[in-house]
Amino acid sequence: MTAESKGANPREPASAPDDAPTRAESVQALERTGSSRSVARTDASGSLSSGSLTVDASGRSAGSSTVSVTTAIETMRVQEIGRTRTFAKLAVALAVTVAASLFFVGGDPVAKIVLWIGVAPVLVTMAHLWIVLRNEEAYTMARVLVGGYSCLVGAFCGIYFFGVFSPAAVVLPFGLYFFSSAQSLRATLAIYLTCAVSYGLLAAAVISGLLGDRGLITAGGVGTIERLVVLVLVEFILFITYVSSRASRRATLDAIERHDRVVRGLAQREALLKEARQELERALAFGGMGRFTDTTLGPFRLGKVIGRGAMGEVYEATHGPKSELAAVKLLHAHALADPDLLKRFLREAKIAASLDTPHVVRVIEIGGLDAPLPYIAMERLFGEDLADHFRAHRQLTMKKTIALVRQVGRGLEAARAAGIVHRDLNPRNIFLADQGGGQQIWKILDFGISKLSDDATQQTKDMILGTPGYMAPEQAAGKEVTHQTDLFALGAIAYRAITGRPAFSGDHMAETIYQVAHTMPPRPSEVVRVHTDVDLALAVALAKHAHDRFDGAAEMAAALEAAARGDLDAKLRERAERLLAKHPWGGSDE
Repeated sequence: MTAESKGANPREPASAPDDAPTRAESVQALERTGSSRSVARTDASGSLSSGSLTVDASGRSAGSSTVSVTTAIETMRVQEIGRTRTFAKLAVALAVTVAASLFFVGGDPVAKIVLWIGVAPVLVTMAHLWIVLRNEEAYTMARVLVGGYSCLVGAFCGIYFFGVFSPAAVVLPFGLYFFSSAQSLRATLAIYLTCAVSYGLLAAAVISGLLGDRGLITAGGVGTIERLVVLVLVEFILFITYVSSRASRRATLDAIERHDRVVRGLAQREALLKEARQELERALAFGGMGRFTDTTLGPFRLGKVIGRGAMGEVYEATHGPKSELAAVKLLHAHALADPDLLKRFLREAKIAASLDTPHVVRVIEIGGLDAPLPYIAMERLFGEDLADHFRAHRQLTMKKTIALVRQVGRGLEAARAAGIVHRDLNPRNIFLADQGGGQQIWKILDFGISKLSDDATQQTKDMILGTPGYMAPEQAAGKEVTHQTDLFALGAIAYRAITGRPAFSGDHMAETIYQVAHTMPPRPSEVVRVHTDVDLALAVALAKHAHDRFDGAAEMAAALEAAARGDLDAKLRERAERLLAKHPWGGSDE
């Protein structure tokens, strides 16, 4: 398909909040444009405009939904904690029952004393475990192992008292099944081996006569072969108990992961549908013939409309003796009557023309205030913008994403050197231009709301400008923007390219701005199959505070390239982990 060299989608301003938006302020700050019941929202092109919106007390738009996905391991841990508390209660009850029963049965006095001694640590450790696990944070494998080994001691004291070949041995598979379903393979294997070896040694000692059979129920009259058969059967039962418990855990884990994949898929589909609705509205705004089709402006003859934004239209045009193609941007009639918008339009031309880099759309000519109609003539690009690519293919490969970050980053560095912050970097303003011969290059479009570091005008004072899903938190709060504001947008674009879903999206602008300011998107490696180092690189790119982000786009591209190989720098990894401790993936800062 063909597309214009934009500068075509300038953004309408909406009033900004005075400070970082909280839940309530995210709504209040947006109510300054229009009436007290109006807030800013995105128009068909992603621009900010005025409209009505119902917002609940949390700052999220009414009728919107969010999906929080807990990982399978985390779910299993919660289940494990609950199961451990239940087992601890049952173990305490069993120990009390056994201790009480000793007052009503005979048996060998020595074996009874041994059982009394064995019951004591079970009561102490399991009662303690039951109490401390009221706080889930107190759960550790070490505590479980202490409880497990105390139960083994009590169990074998009970087996010795009731009889090595008596029904008392059935307590072993019961406890073993519980402990074998814990998370740690090493710990559960240690419990199983201790259980199996201890019973084998105890039974062998009784069979061989090395240890007297003091059991309440003895195997008197049962031959050695029969005792060995019982020993083998008990060992086999212990083995299949352990194996089945581990298999049950794996099956449960797989089932939870499948469920989570479905939930994540639904959440991703919802985010993509929201994005698609916005893109569809924008696509419907495009048209073939425009008001100025077949009009001549300077050397340019205007043809069909190839782009429309909130402030103007972009026409395909021809110029020169060879009818070379160009893209000419004009203002709407209402914008021509507004001195501030006209000033923004001419600023855009000045800014774009000042950047000498192949990664920013080239300006051919500027028709100033002395022209019949002010215009910007730019190179005509053929290819597709990133938003169109996402609609057709959903995502980019990691290699193509790194190339995008690197090339767009060069354009941003050129803007930075010129003292310019783009402020509206988003997929619609990034274009993959065909260069001929199969060569393609990424170009930045639309400097319509960019900021000059030496700009003393008040035209953007107290304004939120940009596309909500790609705004940096400081931009959403109406604070000072820097080149790192553009880097945040580039990080959000990289997240979108890698995962196939927007980092921040909502039914309305208020909800999206709240997400940008206070939440992190789902962990990338839980959405798509990428190395966990990619999670860390993107965490730095999407840091809530500008000083925590990468200093430049080249650094971001290098980090993503290393992360894709699983070779992220150790210092950068530590930095990312500190950021995620404050703002975890899929979580809020509240």
